Amino acid sequence: MCSYNRVNGVPTCADYNLLSTTARQDWGFYGYITSDCDAVAIIHDAQGYAKTAEDAVADVLKAGMDVNCGSYVQDHGASALQQGKITEQDINRALHNLFAVRMRLGLFNGDPRRNLYGDIGPDQVCTQEHQDLALEAAQDGIVLLKNDGGAGALPLSKPNVASLAVIGFNANDAIRLRGNYFGPPCVTVTPLQVLQGYVKDTSFVAGCNSAACNVTTIPEAVQAASSADSVVLFMGLDQDQEREEVDRLDLTLPGQQQTLIESVANAAKKPVILVLLCGGPVDVSFAKTNPKIGAILWAGYPGEAGGIAIAQVLFGEHNPGGRLPVTWYPQDFTRVPMTDMRMRADPATGYPGRTYRFYRGPTVFNFGYGLSYSKYSHRFATKPPPTSNVAGLKAVEATAGGMASYDVEAIGSETCDRLKFPAVVRVQNHGPMDGKHSVLVFMRWPNATDGSGRPASQLIGFQSLHLRATQTAHVEFEVSPCKHFSRATEDGRKVIDQGSHFVMVGEDEFEMSFMA
Repeated sequence: MCSYNRVNGVPTCADYNLLSTTARQDWGFYGYITSDCDAVAIIHDAQGYAKTAEDAVADVLKAGMDVNCGSYVQDHGASALQQGKITEQDINRALHNLFAVRMRLGLFNGDPRRNLYGDIGPDQVCTQEHQDLALEAAQDGIVLLKNDGGAGALPLSKPNVASLAVIGFNANDAIRLRGNYFGPPCVTVTPLQVLQGYVKDTSFVAGCNSAACNVTTIPEAVQAASSADSVVLFMGLDQDQEREEVDRLDLTLPGQQQTLIESVANAAKKPVILVLLCGGPVDVSFAKTNPKIGAILWAGYPGEAGGIAIAQVLFGEHNPGGRLPVTWYPQDFTRVPMTDMRMRADPATGYPGRTYRFYRGPTVFNFGYGLSYSKYSHRFATKPPPTSNVAGLKAVEATAGGMASYDVEAIGSETCDRLKFPAVVRVQNHGPMDGKHSVLVFMRWPNATDGSGRPASQLIGFQSLHLRATQTAHVEFEVSPCKHFSRATEDGRKVIDQGSHFVMVGEDEFEMSFMA
């Protein structure tokens, strides 16, 4: 669910739903609101939120939905109108928004094929520009999770790799690169096919029959690993393990994958490289702590150019700069019921909380984590005054620890704008390679466990930039205390707590305090 920040004047979807077409346009919204597929049906047929099918149609149309992905509104809209649960005005509003978009697309200006978007043909789908973009997306999405062993197990050096063993069911299946919800690719090559172009003497053993890995050829994999200069394993998950309507019941690698990986690592001449193809996180603590596994890459489901991107990272033609978009929890986290969706930790019951903002348990890898072949440093080049004054405001409540707080709506948009300040971060690439690097700025509260419900930390901004080796750059972030320093109370109000707030980038931080 979305909300509207009435202080900053920024509307989001929940409030759009309540607006007339004119009001939507006044706020700069010129689109239409659509449901998820079958969502309207679900609120009656599955959830029982609406008493009848007609009530479901009325609820969503009056909440502002313009088009239903599915046939539920078509099937029950006429009877909802006949029963007086919706009006022609509700229907006309939805039609107005839908047809306004179609008009903006020029679909009623004569032959649609002669319009701006009417002559897009198959030949424009697979242009070199689009294929280059697919490669860039795959490169940017790869996250280096581990790189041990002296100068690092990666990148590999072509002259020093006379023979290569590629092991794993995910190494030579182009379909697995795509994940789900995909169209036909322009050109797809598997990681194995690309690596064969890098190292002439490349052997391949699948090791497992699939991600389920209930049938293995571990002896063959061990033999291949023991006779090669370098070993790369392609393991992880597939769409039989994770997709829409298919939930995983644990976080470990399925079947005998761990046994295969450890057997190969023990047999190899040097630490092996583990490449994970999967959408969700996996508990690979065993690989993280095993010195015979020198590096771990997470590639997600990288798409048609994923095989090329992975090979480029392995051989140092691309410097990885991806960051994890989610926390990687340990297997023990599966003891938390899926139906318990509380965000905040509850120490009294041992509940660890959810997401990087509130989770209080151990992790395999943290949200935002990612290594590089280069070393980067960050520090704030400018810092604001240590105290912000909100003179004249009266504290609206006190936390369990006695900390006063101030209502953001009472502060007002003018004061909120005045409180904004720039935070300039100096970033340096110390080499040895050029690379794309993401700068993440977080907010943290020193007393997040005082009963106030504050998160331990919160991402408030990020920017990516390309830096040559030894290059320094400055990146500016706008920090808005009313937006970034505030928290939600139990009744939904946004408040800023009096006292210390810390803005962090890397290991550098500065403190700000609020007082009336």
